[in-house]
Amino acid sequence: MLLASCVTVKARPEADPLDEAQAYLRAWAEGDFAVLRRSVDAPPANFEARHQRFRDELRILSSRFEPGRVEREGESAVVTFRALHVLRGLGEWQVDGALRLVLREGRWWVRWSPAVLHPSAREGDHFSLTRTRPRRAALLDGQGRPLTEEGEVITIGVELRRIQKRATVASALQTRLGVDPARLEKVLNAPGVAPGHFVPIIDVRPERYQQVRPALAPVPGIFFRRKSARLVPADGFAAHTLGRVGEVTAELLAQLGPTYQRGDIVGLSGLERAYERQLAGRPSGEVRLTRPSGEVRVLGRFEGAPGMPLRTTLLPRVQSAADLALEGVTQPAALVAVDTRTGAILAVASRPLEEPLNRALTGRYPPGSTFKVVTAEALLAGGMGVETAVSCPAGATVGGKLFRNFEGEAFGTTRLRVVFAHSCNTAFVMGAAGLAADALGAAAHRFGFGVEYGVGLPSPGASFPGPRDDAERAAAAIGQGRVLATPLHMASVAAAASSGKWHAPYLLADLYDGPSASLAAGTRGSLQALMRAVVTEGSGRAASGVAGLAGKTGTAEFGTGTPLPTHAWFIGFRDGIGFAVLVEGGGVGGRVAVPIAAKFAAAL
Repeated sequence: MLLASCVTVKARPEADPLDEAQAYLRAWAEGDFAVLRRSVDAPPANFEARHQRFRDELRILSSRFEPGRVEREGESAVVTFRALHVLRGLGEWQVDGALRLVLREGRWWVRWSPAVLHPSAREGDHFSLTRTRPRRAALLDGQGRPLTEEGEVITIGVELRRIQKRATVASALQTRLGVDPARLEKVLNAPGVAPGHFVPIIDVRPERYQQVRPALAPVPGIFFRRKSARLVPADGFAAHTLGRVGEVTAELLAQLGPTYQRGDIVGLSGLERAYERQLAGRPSGEVRLTRPSGEVRVLGRFEGAPGMPLRTTLLPRVQSAADLALEGVTQPAALVAVDTRTGAILAVASRPLEEPLNRALTGRYPPGSTFKVVTAEALLAGGMGVETAVSCPAGATVGGKLFRNFEGEAFGTTRLRVVFAHSCNTAFVMGAAGLAADALGAAAHRFGFGVEYGVGLPSPGASFPGPRDDAERAAAAIGQGRVLATPLHMASVAAAASSGKWHAPYLLADLYDGPSASLAAGTRGSLQALMRAVVTEGSGRAASGVAGLAGKTGTAEFGTGTPLPTHAWFIGFRDGIGFAVLVEGGGVGGRVAVPIAAKFAAAL
């Protein structure tokens, strides 16, 4: 008996040209040219090199592809696609192209030609880019006048192989230009510094160069180079706030994106960095194809955009006065001034200049006795007057914690004006203890503590955490405990005492009309009288020669040790300007910060 069997053979599915096209475009996007070659029917010997040259000539950072329609005719097919190439320095370039495929031995193969790279490309063609960056827009002052301009500086530097004695070079640069010898050594010992190369140390203006050249030029190893630069009204003028420009770093290049390339001059700090795109604008350029005959075809254009100026609220006369007031201050310090009527920031100065920290805007410190402006407002709102009788013993215990006055001072039974003028701690901790539980916090809020606002650069404002017990409330009343504020914020506190209304400070003209709050009714005049008494008869007497100046000194404890180190503060107002002076670790406010404040106010 014979048995018959039937075997069903399943038909092999027909290859799809779209699948092959998608695989090809995927490998192209990944830059895997070896895979591309295996997909090409009779690829040229230099196939990989031609793809790489296309990427190099156009400085392509990345490519992505979107397959389109499929047109098949027998054993031939065309698959359209859209290529989106990101070109370094210009951005995204869009090309509509096509892959031609042929079916052979059951598989689709790409029939490659230069037209795959671009429909207009032929054998022997080369691609190239042009690029033009617009002129960088200016930073403007509060009246719309330029604070920055293009000019020339002289770079003073050294060549290692020409130096005879490093100590001589270091001494000359420190004596004439204030260059820290330690920084010089760090620069000279940095990896990659070649003995025969010019190593830049410091840039100076032409007028400064003329002053120091006679002393520096004879020193073996010191050399000079001229270069174009972005100049501000004077050396150090609002340096941390305006910021500086320079050649883009690798880190910034990654952050700024594809419209930037190596060698570009960009903002490196301050407003120049924060508003880089607005100030720099957008570059223009062309994608070009050049025939072997020399014919040039433009394949794509990038329309640039001019940089747009950034208007600040700074006033040069006020800023110059702030910079002048900090001349000769060797400890870290800050001075910031605001318009008492609006909160507009008129000047910002931080020292030392060579440190990147803009301590006037971003440093947060215990405000010490300058916070007594807030506590006094709460006491006035609670019914006290300038001449109300108060007690100022040498020590007072609140919530189990002993508080003392500076240098053991005691005024016995006296008046609010006297204890404020002489910054009596015990009077204020006892006075705050007699207020309603939320009264001090409410007063702090009226002065902007705990209020979020945008300045135009990072600035964390001021915080007044709710006191956890009576002892902490007493410490807060004299600006200690957990109370923290920036110098900028304390300038706004002084401004509020002058105008009767706290305004959130702002650095850019279009940030006007931020948060604000009125002080308690009826407190403005009394608060001004108290602050004037500080200068005329109290701890700020060193500034008594400046007519109309009113303020409050502060000596704020921080850190550890016995005795505790202290920051020196003074906040004040005069002629519509509120300001704050801080000297980190400076000691006593009345002795250290007040003379700086007097110098600033007098310069105005």
